[in-house]
Amino acid sequence: MKLTLDCVSTGPLFSLPHTSGLAYLLSKAHISYAHLPLEALVCEQCHLAPVPDYPIAAIAAAEDGLDVGNAYWLRAHPVHLMLQRDSFSLSEPCPLRVSQEHAQSMMLTLNQHFKQDGLNFCLGDSGAWYLSLAQSPQVKTALPAMAMGKNIAHFMPQGANASRWVSYLNEVQMLLHGHRANATREQEGGVVVNSVWLSGGGAMPAPSKMKVEFDCFAGNDVFYKGLAKHSGVVYQAVSTSLQDSISQLSKQSSVRLQLAYQTLLDDNTFQVLLDGLRTKKISQLVINLACYEQTLVARIKPIDLYKFWRKSKPMSVYLA
Repeated sequence: MKLTLDCVSTGPLFSLPHTSGLAYLLSKAHISYAHLPLEALVCEQCHLAPVPDYPIAAIAAAEDGLDVGNAYWLRAHPVHLMLQRDSFSLSEPCPLRVSQEHAQSMMLTLNQHFKQDGLNFCLGDSGAWYLSLAQSPQVKTALPAMAMGKNIAHFMPQGANASRWVSYLNEVQMLLHGHRANATREQEGGVVVNSVWLSGGGAMPAPSKMKVEFDCFAGNDVFYKGLAKHSGVVYQAVSTSLQDSISQLSKQSSVRLQLAYQTLLDDNTFQVLLDGLRTKKISQLVINLACYEQTLVARIKPIDLYKFWRKSKPMSVYLA
């Protein structure tokens, strides 16, 4: 089986020592860097073009209990913008986890305010936030990975209607400031939702007629489920155990698996991958490791494990 793992990196991953299982695997791999966020790389490899955004929202919403129809959809991630010395930055995690009760309360406020403007905020079954529009907003948005930890002024909507959409976002921030749901979150020690991050805009694309290199997408994510349908391949929901997931997928020849970032911090994960390579149950392993605006791509074959002269390095060397 050829196995491709899509992994989102976070702060703790940067501090993993050279003795970690992931560092050992990377020491044996052929390393390259794609100058695209992971989400963009996945879209490109599934023959989805940005027009001007990758249509991530519509594909995900269609598998998230929403009727996408012919509308234009955007993801509207609930986020926390952090005040820096002279700017605001986008904080991790993105999106924030928000209870259904609080999400519905915030969306009611937003929808009441923006009804006359034709903006309709929607909550998916997964808890994801979306924005539905009757027509294209005539702006290009930035994927959140591009803006993480940076001055958001450089990543605001761009295009013919940019000023209108920046104004909408300012209104969203005013509506969320002091919202009763945020007051409750703050009392409970949570992070307040003080804005939304718009990205992944577009209408639902027609099914792709171009063949992808995978015969199965696997994960627990509505976007991956939607990608599988768009690409005309099998989708498999997977266990939280990588060992169990690989066993479930063993009959597939080429699998794209979304790996939860928590799994990356568990050395057992990489022992499973090493065992798969050593026994040749995995004939080729590709690890796509998201690192904000770029993606580290590591390719490993069983024979690469014999490169004993290659020494492990701390993860910070790879992710700097």
